[in-house]
This record gives sequence, structure tokens and C-alpha cells, in this order.
Amino acid sequence: MDTLDYFATPSELDYELPDFAVIETLVEQDAIVPALRTALDDHAAEIAAIVDNPDAPTWENTFEALEASGQMLGRVLAIVYNYSGTMATDKVVALEEEVSPLVAEHYSQLYLHEELWARIQAIPQQPDGSEEAALQKHWTRRFIRGGAELDAQQRRELQDIDSRLASLSTRFGNQLQQATRQAAVLLTDDAHTAGLSESEKASLHHLAIEEGAIAEGEAGWLIRLGLPSVQPILERLDNPEARELVHQASLNRAAGTTDSIVLEIVRLRARRARLLGYDHHAAFVVEEETAGEVDAVRTLLDQVTPAAVANAHSEYKHVQDLAAVSGEEGTIRAADWPYWSGKLRAEQLDVDEEEVKKYFPLERVLVDGAFFAAERLYNISVVPRPDLKGYHEDVQVWEIIDNAVAGAKGQEHAGIGLLLTDMYARSTKRGGAWMSSFVDQSNLIGQAPVVVNVLNIDKPSDGQPALLTMDEVATVFHEFGHALHGLLSDVRYPSLSGTSVPRDFVEFPSQINENWALEPEVLANYARHVETGESLPSEWLATVRAQSQWAQGFAATEYLAACWLDLAWHSLSVEEADVITDVETFEAEALEAAGVAMDGLVASRYRSQYFNHIFSGGYSADYWSYLWAEVLDADGFQAFVDTGAARGDNPLSAGEIDADDVAFAGERFRRMILSRGATIDFNDAFWMFRGQQKSVEPLLQRRGLSGVV
Repeated sequence: MDTLDYFATPSELDYELPDFAVIETLVEQDAIVPALRTALDDHAAEIAAIVDNPDAPTWENTFEALEASGQMLGRVLAIVYNYSGTMATDKVVALEEEVSPLVAEHYSQLYLHEELWARIQAIPQQPDGSEEAALQKHWTRRFIRGGAELDAQQRRELQDIDSRLASLSTRFGNQLQQATRQAAVLLTDDAHTAGLSESEKASLHHLAIEEGAIAEGEAGWLIRLGLPSVQPILERLDNPEARELVHQASLNRAAGTTDSIVLEIVRLRARRARLLGYDHHAAFVVEEETAGEVDAVRTLLDQVTPAAVANAHSEYKHVQDLAAVSGEEGTIRAADWPYWSGKLRAEQLDVDEEEVKKYFPLERVLVDGAFFAAERLYNISVVPRPDLKGYHEDVQVWEIIDNAVAGAKGQEHAGIGLLLTDMYARSTKRGGAWMSSFVDQSNLIGQAPVVVNVLNIDKPSDGQPALLTMDEVATVFHEFGHALHGLLSDVRYPSLSGTSVPRDFVEFPSQINENWALEPEVLANYARHVETGESLPSEWLATVRAQSQWAQGFAATEYLAACWLDLAWHSLSVEEADVITDVETFEAEALEAAGVAMDGLVASRYRSQYFNHIFSGGYSADYWSYLWAEVLDADGFQAFVDTGAARGDNPLSAGEIDADDVAFAGERFRRMILSRGATIDFNDAFWMFRGQQKSVEPLLQRRGLSGVV
């Protein structure tokens, strides 16, 4: 098939789902870049047509024409950027590195287009509160922040910076993915695997063979690293040497590999911020967030940090005491803390981790948990579409049905979009979990959403179902919350669709959705023993909830360390950034200054050399946004409790949850938040849904930090 013929028009599959069989062929034929170049030319021609229109600028011939442009380009980039995270073969890695600077240059030229900027400025101000006003603000801000008001020399410099940053960010992500894969730990001594279940050992042995680390018949167990500093497997490794091997491999991956990229990115971001009139990159970023100012971010971090660190010190003392009683000599190291914390949790909560996991098989968590909760809240159905194929054999395709629309129209069903689920880890997938899209919802263009949830759950080698930890259960619900934000979008303009909202608000719907994982009515529907089908014993409910909130001092401190590190890098002036030569020294000093160093006992959730969120993932000077959104979540979920739709902090309270109350609360959240994309004033939207302004106190109470000094 000719590449241009494929990308020039929408896919003929349902909801414009890409034909991945064709895409695979085009990737192998190196045909994507030629298609991209044609798409860039076509978009440039569409922009020229807008500018050359002899009629006076109107809303329709300027803003709506701009929104409708670039369809072919969007289709090509959806493939490139989704594949770069999920199907990162050597060809795809090389493809992304070639594509990124071309795209950066294209959009830089767009925002510096003087005639187009003049047409945008000529459009009268649209009515406050309208979707048109939101779009007008969106494009005006993008042009100004893209350099539209700079002089000629400054514009050239900005273009050079943007192009270079695009290349560096792509290179950082690709080198980190390679370094993380190479840092996988091969255990060859069976004594080092003590504490692991036979099933887990079998999976790790299979992985070692699959990755070529050992040959058939040889002893070996390969531990693949996840993105965060602390690897979950540390909790289960009885052998201290094995724990240290894994922890050091995690902390030192990419050291010396990405350092120079980090320094150049930081310097270029500082230069770009100054060009655009900001003191530093953090000020440039936070201006677009609901927080508004860096001082507001620092105030929030300052409210939480002392209590988190105090709790972490207390937790460390308890695990140190347990280790000493259990015969562990000396002071326990950072590599040992998760292990002894797990032992303490099992002792104090009287819980067997491996037994609990048997109640959380992946398929049930997803279908009977996350999907079930959304169906009862938003009056939708999620149905499998085995006739539609994903980009990998592990990917499943689901259709979302709006039951209310179907009933009103007397139709068998009324589909509103597709969800792809890609749950298992593989060597060509970058770590972490995320939601992205192949098609964004838009009433202007007549497009329904096609979104994808990506996780990195270890796939059992024996064909048995994957059993999830409570953290993994929360992640399934979290990412599906993002998916719902995209799937239930109902806006006219694609630039305002779904998750196209500020970073400190985009995590609000996803974190709200995590709450439903432990709501008794939802939990009872999906937490069933993988072998017997029996429900999670009722007496375990409080234990499971307590387990999900265990060691909040440690968890909050490692997260806050990453927030402070992110702000430290991106609050540098040009002069300050230029004199930094050593990444690790700067990092150590930044964490010490923030009060989160803890003598190295708690590592930043991500160290600079592998902080993908801020150097490749779009969260630069924005990693704090998860905490900001958690404030919204911890306070905002009370609205579901107040309407009788949830039990919240009183899971064992008497009385039935009324289905009408659930539907009412869900409809309000869908109408006020999920469907509105970026068409709303985010602070007003929260206030309208919650009934009051946000407070940090519910977050402190949830994390056990309230009143701690």
C-alpha cells in the first residue's frame, strides 16, 4: 500500500482505529518519514490557505479552519508517538529521533507566522464562559508562548532552541529505555532468589532466557527494572546481597549516559524562558497551570514536606527495630528498608501478601473492577471487540457504549469510542503507566475518541493470570480514570478535548477514580480468589485499605524529593544553569536544601539521570502536579460521599448504597468535569462539583500527616 494513500484519509475501521497490520508494514518499509514530510507540507499549505483567504478574518475561516487543519499530520504523529512508548524497536527509535526535530521546527514556524498571528488577533473577544472563548485563549497563549511577539533575531534563537530540545528529549527517553533494559539484574545464585514464589522465579527464569541472558538449561533469573528508584521486588528478596544488587542497579542506571543531556536540556530551557520574559523555566510552565505561580507550588510542598519526613523517620525507626529483633546486624540500608517495611506491614496488619494477591487477578480488576465502577457511575457499558486488533498480540480492544443515548434513540447500542488496553511489560515498551490517544474526540471534525491504557505488569510465563499488588490495582483504576476523561469528552474543538487540560488538573479525574478500587460495593464485585472464586473475606476489607495506605511517610518523602528536584533544576537562571557541571552534586545539594535527603535512606522517586517525566515525558517543572491533583481528589471525593454514592473513609458504615445516588453523582462528575475538557475554568468547575473551595487538610489526613511536625 502506498503510504500517502493510507495516511491521507481516515482509517476505514470503526472509530478510525488505525489498521495496525498496514502500519507494521509501513514501519518496516521505512515509509513513515516520507508520509510525515508530506503531512507537514499539507499542513503548511492549509495554514497558507487560511492566511491567504481574501475575506476578512472570521471565527469560521480562522479559528475553526485552524482547528480542522493538520488531520494527516495528526494521524502520522499518533502512530509515531504511541509506538515510541509501546513498540520501541530499533526502527521506531530511529524514526522518532528523525521525526521530533522536524515536528518541532514545523510548530515553531507556525507560532511565529506573523500573518496568521495577525488574523488571530483580529477576531473579536468571544463571550466569557463559552467554548469559543476557551479556544481563543488557548491559541493566543500558544502563539505568545511560542514567540509571536519576539523580534527576528529572538525568533531565530527560539527556533534553534526548540529544535534542539526536541532532539534532546527524544534522545534522553531512548537512551534511558536502553540503559534501563541493560541494567536488568541477572541472579545466578539460587540463594539470591530466597523469598520469591516458585511462580515468580519461573517467570524471571523464562525472562532471562527470552532476553538472551542465559541459555536453556542454565540457572538464572532476570529482574527487569521499573522506572522508579525503589523496585517492588525488594520487598520479597530475603537475601541482603540480592537486595543491594537490585537497588544499586536501579539507582545507577544511565549514570554517565544521560548526564550531558540533562545539563544541556536545563540550560536550553533556562535560555528559552528568558527569551520569553520569564525568570526561569518553572515560571514559564506554572503560568499555564491552575496553580498559576511557583510560590503557590512551593507553599503546597512546604505544607506537606516536614510532616512527610517526620513520618518517614518514625517509620525507619520501626523497621530498624524489627530488623534488629529479627537478627539483622547493623543499620539497615536504603536497599533493606522496603523489605523490612513489608515484614512490619505483614506483622502489624496480619496479612499474607501472596495470599492477598490471589484476590486480584488482572482481568477481574480491569473488567469487574474498573469497568464495573465506571458503568454504574456513568451509565456506560464496556464491551470487548475481538474483531478489532491492536498493535501487539497482548493489546485488547473495547468499545464504550452510552446506555442513555442508546435507550433514548431506541438503538441496540450507541458507541462513543474505543479503549485499547496494553497491560504487560515487554522489552520494547518504556517503563511506567500512561494513557494516550490515537484519535481525539471532536464534534467539529466528527471524531470519536480512541484511547489506550498502557501498564507494565509482569506477564506470567505459565499462562496463569497475572496477580496484582495493591499498587498495581490502584494503577489500573488510575489510568482508566485518564481514559474516561478522554472517552467521555464532549467538546467541539480538538485542541480542548479530553485530557488537554493543565497538568495539575489532568491528574484529578484519574486520582478520583482510584478511590473506587476500595469502595466496598466495587471491591465485592471484583476481589475474588483466582482459584475458588470466593469473595475477599469481609474481615480483610479494613486490612486491605490499611495496606494501601501503609508507609505514607516513605512514599510521600520519595515523591516530594522528586518534586523538589524537578523545581531545583527548572528554577535556575541562565547564569546558574551554565555553571553546573556535575548532575549528582547538584542533585544531592538540592535534596539537602529541601530537607528530604534523609542521609540517603530515601532516594528521590526518580534520580536526575532517569527522571523521564521531566526530561522526556512532558512534566518538566510540573511533577508536583500529582500532589496538587491529590489535594483536589482527597477533598473532591467527599462530594461522592456527601451525595450517598460512596462510603469514603467509613467503608463499613451501615446502610446500602443507593444506585440512584451513584448515578446522580456520576452524572454530575461526567457533566461538570469529564465531558468538558479544557472548556472550563478549572477552579470554578471544582468548586461547583465539590460545593466549596479545595482544602489541603483532607490530603494530610488521608496520608496520616495531619498534625505531624
